[in-house]
Amino acid sequence: MSLRGFHILFLILAVICSGGFWAWTIWQPEQAKEMNAVTTGNLSGSLALGLLVYTLWFIIVKSKTIRV
Repeated sequence: MSLRGFHILFLILAVICSGGFWAWTIWQPEQAKEMNAVTTGNLSGSLALGLLVYTLWFIIVKSKTIRV
């Protein structure tokens, strides 16, 4: 696997993990409040959106300039 492919895979997994944690805090608000994870969940949602934008930028723009 190339470094470019690994980077894309890692970004996709990071978006899934941070988005999944955010979704859990949305779907299970009682448990999230018990564990004091509401603020962390909201930050994780912001991170997921930022990583998604970066991932799309990397795939569309940056990957074209990288030689394989």
